[in-house]
Amino acid sequence: MAHDPHPSDAPPHGHDHHDHDHHHDHGHGHDHGHGFGHHHHHHAPASFGLAFAVGAALNVGFVAIEGVYGLISGSVALLADAGHNLGDVLGLLTAWLASRLALRRPSDRFTYGLRSSSMLAALFNATALLLVTGGIVTEALHRLIAPGPVAGPTVMVVAAIGIAINGATAALFASGRKGDINIRGAFLHMLSDAVVSAGVVVAGGVIWLTGWSLVDPVVSLVLSALIIWGTWGLLRESLNMVLHAVPDGIEPGKVRDALGALPGVTGLHDLHIWPMSTTETALTCHLVMPGGHPGDPFLAEACQMLQDRYKICHATLQVEIDESFACALEPDHVV
Repeated sequence: MAHDPHPSDAPPHGHDHHDHDHHHDHGHGHDHGHGFGHHHHHHAPASFGLAFAVGAALNVGFVAIEGVYGLISGSVALLADAGHNLGDVLGLLTAWLASRLALRRPSDRFTYGLRSSSMLAALFNATALLLVTGGIVTEALHRLIAPGPVAGPTVMVVAAIGIAINGATAALFASGRKGDINIRGAFLHMLSDAVVSAGVVVAGGVIWLTGWSLVDPVVSLVLSALIIWGTWGLLRESLNMVLHAVPDGIEPGKVRDALGALPGVTGLHDLHIWPMSTTETALTCHLVMPGGHPGDPFLAEACQMLQDRYKICHATLQVEIDESFACALEPDHVV
């Protein structure tokens, strides 16, 4: 079967994705129409490299400051914020590494390149943040039972610095948060840090004015709950991506209807939609077309439709002519 070519308006790439489908074995005698138009500009732009570098450097310095003054002042809220910031430094570095790995060219072994590393980074970020928060909760509960003295003014000054650093770092990632869960993970972590620091400032003020040191662990618990609530969505979405679930924003039923409505298509089966990275989606499908092979322009237009409507950038369509032939992959339960 002929392969659909790259359209004239799509820039040629220095590599070719193989017709490998991670979901099933195509060794049953059918050939394939190869997807086209792999728009790789969805990856984090190179400009985010500076954002990652600046963000990581600022936060490493701030973690050291918070840790030292948290111990000096006896503030679990400050230590909690330092732990949270340390988790975010790891998260920033992981997201940065993944954004670089995602640009690696495909190889014979890794036929999609290392695009999926961005999904693993997002999952790591969410998991690490929840683990760090669990440690914060444990220490805060201990402080509720056995409260200690807290130096309010010191806590306020250090946390106020945190608001500036974390807010500035979050701003560096703001423009990329909509299109890439990896960048959004970095943005959410920095934004949550700024909110946490604001809460710590409030706690320090209350302690300074009232001397009620219990407000420190109480604020820690409240902020921990907010972090868990905000991180849960990132964890769910990244886990779904790693498990090759259909990406959020794509309704499989609508994609199926769109493909079934193509001229000459009387049926379709073996439809799979999965993320190749945090910004790219792949699709494979068998189209039953008893009128005969529709030609390469049909395949090119079908792939362009999937790109335009659903942002599916790598589509592989297989055309089957004989309706009486029982495709081994036709039942929905077979993969």
